[in-house]
Amino acid sequence: MNKIISLPFINRSFIKKIILFLFFMSLTSHAQIEKVEPPFWYAGMQNPELQILFYGKDIAQYQVTVSNGIKISNVKKTENSNYIFVTIDTKKGAVGDFVFTFKNNSKETFTQKYSLKKRRANSAQRKSFDSSDMMYLLMPDRFANGSRNNDSENNTKEKYNRDLPGGRHGGDIEGIIKNLDYIAALGATAIWSTPLCEDNDAAFSYHTYGQSDVYKIDPRYGTNDDYVRLASEMHKRDMKLIMDYVANHWGIEHWMIKDLPTKDWINQFETYTQTNHKRTVIHDINASEIDKKIAINGWFVPTMPDLNLKNPLTLKYLIQNAIWWIEYADLDGFRVDTYNYSDPKGIATWTKSITDEYPNFNIVGEVWMQSQAQMAYWQKDSKIAAIQNYNSYLPSVMDFTLYEAISKVFNEDEVEWDRGMIKIYDNFTNDFLYPNSNNMLLFVENHDTNRFNQTYENDVRKYKMAMTLLATVRGIPQLFYGSEIGMAGDKNKGDADIRQDFPGGWEGDQNNAFIKEGRTPGQSEYFDFTSKLFNWRKTKKVIHSGKMTHYIPDSNIYVYFRYSAEETIMVLINNSNETKSVKTDRFKENSKNFTSGKDVVSEFTFDITNEIIIEPKSVLILELK
Repeated sequence: MNKIISLPFINRSFIKKIILFLFFMSLTSHAQIEKVEPPFWYAGMQNPELQILFYGKDIAQYQVTVSNGIKISNVKKTENSNYIFVTIDTKKGAVGDFVFTFKNNSKETFTQKYSLKKRRANSAQRKSFDSSDMMYLLMPDRFANGSRNNDSENNTKEKYNRDLPGGRHGGDIEGIIKNLDYIAALGATAIWSTPLCEDNDAAFSYHTYGQSDVYKIDPRYGTNDDYVRLASEMHKRDMKLIMDYVANHWGIEHWMIKDLPTKDWINQFETYTQTNHKRTVIHDINASEIDKKIAINGWFVPTMPDLNLKNPLTLKYLIQNAIWWIEYADLDGFRVDTYNYSDPKGIATWTKSITDEYPNFNIVGEVWMQSQAQMAYWQKDSKIAAIQNYNSYLPSVMDFTLYEAISKVFNEDEVEWDRGMIKIYDNFTNDFLYPNSNNMLLFVENHDTNRFNQTYENDVRKYKMAMTLLATVRGIPQLFYGSEIGMAGDKNKGDADIRQDFPGGWEGDQNNAFIKEGRTPGQSEYFDFTSKLFNWRKTKKVIHSGKMTHYIPDSNIYVYFRYSAEETIMVLINNSNETKSVKTDRFKENSKNFTSGKDVVSEFTFDITNEIIIEPKSVLILELK
C-alpha cells in the first residue's frame, strides 16, 4: 500500500521562492555561453575591427551592449539562434578587461568578461622564415613521446595504440621540445609541424588535418601553454616555428559543424560531392562552371567538410583565428594546406589580411600543380595571374615540379634528351615565371609522398646528390623527419608507412637515432652528411641570396655556380655510373681567375684550371679560391 507523506513543516513562501528560482533558472539556462571565439584579443592591431563569436543556447534572443566606451559596430544574428557575432572597434580599447552585457525582453541579463592583451614588442614587424633557413618537417604523433601522461584523453575518442600503424602513437609537443637540440644539430633553423589543433575523429586522427577545435591544441599533444613554450624554446635557439594552417576544411567532429551558424558556413550539395581535384579550372579560360564549382566547393573527403570562404562570417573567423595564433604563440610563419582548393578570392583575402598585419610574415602554400606556370600563378604579384586580374598575395609556394623531377632523375643513368639531369636543369629554366623564385619551398619528400629513401632503395649516394641540390640552389630547403637517418616508407602500403615512428622517440626503443652513440653506421652516414651540409649552408649568404648560373648537363653531369661580389661556389653533380673528367674551360665566365676549390664535405682541394675528376653518383661543392 502506498502512503501519501505530508510535510506540513515546509513554509509556503519558501516553496514560492523555490518555484521562482527554478523559473529564472530555466530562463538563464538559455543564456549560458559555451564558446567565445577568439577567447581574447590584442590591443593595438592595425585592423581595429574584431568579430567575436558568442555561442550558447538561444543566445540570439538577447541584445548586447559593452562597457568601457568600446563601440559595437555590428551585431549579426543568423538562422541559428545559438549564435551572435558581435563586431567591436578596438581602436580606443586599452589593455585590460571589459564586459559585454546580454539582455532580453524579459529584462533578464547576464555578462561576459572579455580581455584585450598587450602585444609583444615589435610584434607587427616580426621576422619570418626565408631562404637563409632550412625547414624540418615533422609529424608530432610520430616524432617523439615526451610525456606518457597525455597518450590518451577522456575527452577525445581515439586512444593510444602504437600497435596500430594508423593509430595514435603518443608523440607530443614535449617530445619535440626534448629533441630541439637534435634538430638544431642538423642545421635546421625552422620547424614545420603538421597540425597540432584538436582532431577528435574516432580513427586516423594522428595527422590532425581534420580539426575539431581550431583554438585548442589537441590534448594528446599537450596544452596551448605547451605550444607557446615550444615557440619560446625554439626562439632561445634562434629557430622559427611554422604552423600548418588549414583554411580549406575542418573535421566532421568540429563543434561548429555539429551546429552550423549558417547553412552556408560550409559548402554543401544536395548529395555528398567530393572535389574533382582539378584546380587548373581556376585559371582555365575554357573550363566549365560546374567543373569550377566542384573543384572549389567539393569536399576533400567525407570526414572533412569544405569551408565556404565566400561567406563573410566564415572568412573573418578564419582570418582572426590565424592572427590570434600568431600573436598568442609568437609564430614565425605559416604553411597552408591545400591552398588552392579554397575559393580564390576568399583565400587571397585571408592571406592579404595576415600580411597586412605582419608585413614580413612568410606564408608558403601547398599548390600541388604539374607545371611551373600553374604554380607561378599562385605566387604573390604573379604576372600570369594578373592577366586574369588575380593576385593570391601568397609569398611562397612549394616547388612540386622540382620534387617530381628529383623523384625520378637519379635512376635515369643513360643520357637522353629528356632524361637525367636535364630534368633538373629544365626546372630552373622556367624560374622567370615566378615573381620570387628564391622564396619557394624545396623538398624531395613530405608527409604525402613516397619516402625518398624508399624510391631510391636507400642508396646513400643518391640521397647525397638530392640533399646537395636542395642545399645549394635557390629557395628554402625542407627536410622530412627521419630522412636524415635513412628512414624509408612505401606510399603504396598506405600513409602510415611513410609516417613511421622516429627510432628513439619512445621509451624502450632499441635504436635511439637521436644520439650519436645510438645510431647505426648506416644512420650515421646519412646524419653526418646532412648535418655538415646544412650547417655549412647556415652561414653562406651566397647561397641565401646570391645569383645562379647553370650549364646544360653534359654526360649526365650538372654544373652550376652560386655567386656574389664576395664569394663563388661551384657545384658538380655526377648522375652517371662512371667516373668522369670534367673539362673546366667551358665555365670560364664563372670560374674566372679562380685556380682551386675546396670541397665542403671532404675538405679536399681540387685544381680547377683544366679538369675536375668526379666519381660516379657523387657531388662536389667547391668554394673557389
